[in-house]
Amino acid sequence: MSNAINEIDNTDLVFVFGYNPADSHPIVANHVINAKRNGAKIIVCDPRKIETARIADMHIALKNGSNIALLNAMGHVIIEENLYDKAFVASRTEGFEEYRKIVEGYTPESVEDITGVSASEIRQAARMYAQAKSAAILWGMGVTQFYQGVETVRSLTSLAMLTGNLGKPHAGVNPVRGQNNVQGACDMGALPDTYPGYQYVKDPANREKFAKAWGVESLPAHTGYRISELPHRAAHGEVRAAYIMGEDPLQTDAELSAVRKAFEDLELVIVQDIFMTKTASAADVILPSTSWGEHEGVFTAADRGFQRFFKAVEPKWDLKTDWQIISEIATRMGYPMHYNNTQEIWDELRHLCPDFYGATYEKMGELGFIQWPCRDTSDADQGTSYLFKEKFDTPNGLAQFFTCDWVAPIDKLTDEYPMVLSTVREVGHYSCRSMTGNCAALAALADEPGYAQINTEDAKRLGIEDEALV
Repeated sequence: MSNAINEIDNTDLVFVFGYNPADSHPIVANHVINAKRNGAKIIVCDPRKIETARIADMHIALKNGSNIALLNAMGHVIIEENLYDKAFVASRTEGFEEYRKIVEGYTPESVEDITGVSASEIRQAARMYAQAKSAAILWGMGVTQFYQGVETVRSLTSLAMLTGNLGKPHAGVNPVRGQNNVQGACDMGALPDTYPGYQYVKDPANREKFAKAWGVESLPAHTGYRISELPHRAAHGEVRAAYIMGEDPLQTDAELSAVRKAFEDLELVIVQDIFMTKTASAADVILPSTSWGEHEGVFTAADRGFQRFFKAVEPKWDLKTDWQIISEIATRMGYPMHYNNTQEIWDELRHLCPDFYGATYEKMGELGFIQWPCRDTSDADQGTSYLFKEKFDTPNGLAQFFTCDWVAPIDKLTDEYPMVLSTVREVGHYSCRSMTGNCAALAALADEPGYAQINTEDAKRLGIEDEALV
């Protein structure tokens, strides 16, 4: 997130796109409500009338798969009506002319059938967003786990650039991450193309720095594989083992048959977890580890905030923490790895990541919360609430406009298949309940073993009643 979550309170407009804060992040939803109380306008873009839409000034109920068409039309209106921030575009961005050429053909009238949104609504939304003194965009899985997801993220960012809603308080682009510490996992380098601190693997200087710090001659120049590539890579012998920590792909993956086949193709599957998940039941080796209440460390919140957390109870039996397990395996494989505590690990990380260097254990203890970048250990540097105040994270420091043409989803509605199925978050459980389903208190909050929602008109037509079994 380019903004701190509490900055939402004082923004002039909140644009909620493909995201249901009331169910996904109730604390974030409270800040959206605070913004409303403080006079902010709320625009919600979602096919469903989600909870946030009930307090919104405008609800755009677009058709599934039409994100790019809608955003291009909004960009068209902002440029056509001269509502864009010319000074910001001229001094802090590049690629505007290419962006203008693409959105030029997306008049609101031309996308009415694609989006299911009237031209007047599109113009109204574009004007509201562009004319706000500050505007914060929030998005979630409705954007990133959908067709043209990457393109939609970049198009949303281009709208913020177009209106100068970056690099200042209460304005920015904010992907609100999923479960606790997803942001932290990425910060620590759990991505196929970066080391900790988002330092790219392909940069020779980064490889040299990390190789020296880790006491090896060299590190591979190629990037890793994405999780979605696992079935294909396993089938072709390019991946022969999987070490899975805190993940349950045999429960959560969209293509379970492909994942099952991948597990059959792999020579070794190791699962390190706190529950006997479906994936653990199919593993060759199971490594039980401590849960969050049984060890201490650092979490990163969705808005880049480092927070120390502490052990609440002693673990039962002879359980080890995740870092102890990894250290012992590395040592037995011939790479001695020893740490006495998590602070030693954190200090090693700080010295390798300039953006994290100032966030010491001592400072986190005093402040409770430090948002990176925090580059200086002095008390004067208390972290960064909003990003891009002076420059963007590009070679020349300029933000880069991007959009593309809308491409219709491959799967189309037909007489035989007239409905779209969307998976959504629920407040009582996280995702598909692989973890939270083990908690009786959370199970009591939601219908078991789950539920499906349907438009009331479709339900009447099909003779479906509320509480009917699916």
